Amino acid sequence: MLTLSQVNKRYPTGDRALTDIDLSLPRGQVMALIGPSGAGKSTLIRCVNRLVEPSSGSICLGDTELTWLSGRQLRRTRRSMGMIFQEYALVDRLTVMENVLSGRLGQVGFWRSFLRCYPADAVTEAFRLLERVGLPDGIDKRADALSGGQRQRVGIARALLQDPQLLLVDEPTASLDPKTSRQIMRLIRELCAERDLGAIINIHDVALARQFADRIVGLRAGEIVFDGSPEALDAETLTTIYGEEEWDTQADNEQPAAPQDNVTPLAHQPVLSRVLSGGVSR
Repeated sequence: MLTLSQVNKRYPTGDRALTDIDLSLPRGQVMALIGPSGAGKSTLIRCVNRLVEPSSGSICLGDTELTWLSGRQLRRTRRSMGMIFQEYALVDRLTVMENVLSGRLGQVGFWRSFLRCYPADAVTEAFRLLERVGLPDGIDKRADALSGGQRQRVGIARALLQDPQLLLVDEPTASLDPKTSRQIMRLIRELCAERDLGAIINIHDVALARQFADRIVGLRAGEIVFDGSPEALDAETLTTIYGEEEWDTQADNEQPAAPQDNVTPLAHQPVLSRVLSGGVSR
């Protein structure tokens, strides 16, 4: 589904962020990118959706060569790539529903988005997604009233409202406590399985990567130094990726995963009238 061939990124200073990256991500696979800070993980993700311009190489999503696109074609193709950010990227003064519906900004006209007048099918799908991510009773809450885990769930629902072919996830658990981190990673994995979505997740937590990813890619100084299954990620490999550490001891001390989230969907709450303006009703 996604193929990167000989992708390089060199900054004007001469520093190389990525060197000859070759990766292929099939549909439905959850791939974790691990590596020390500055290894190129975020740069790789941002090269895929062209938030960072690769210096050379080829990036293809299906039959579309992403590195050749510009203008309207690039904006249209970005709709097929849902991005989930470390810092959530929500608009604090807007409600949960309005933030989720912003996932359709690229598909509605300027005035409809300015007036927050979204199509009925978008509102219906937003309701469904908020129930799926465990926030059916938070529709009218402002984003700045949410916890970190709730904000990340809103970001996930917003990305899925785009109906993407691919999820790009940048450190989704960096600001979360251990229990919430496992819940968020479990949710992302379940949603990818339900929708047959491929995902690339930049993550610092090796234990979470081992637990929830189908495949792990290790980066060091912009180069791939490991590409394999979680089971193959042994202490020697972790030393290659990160440097010397007591990896065997750390693995022995890892805590078991928390049980499945116990989220009982509640009845849909009425959406704000401003969201439903233009005749959309629930």
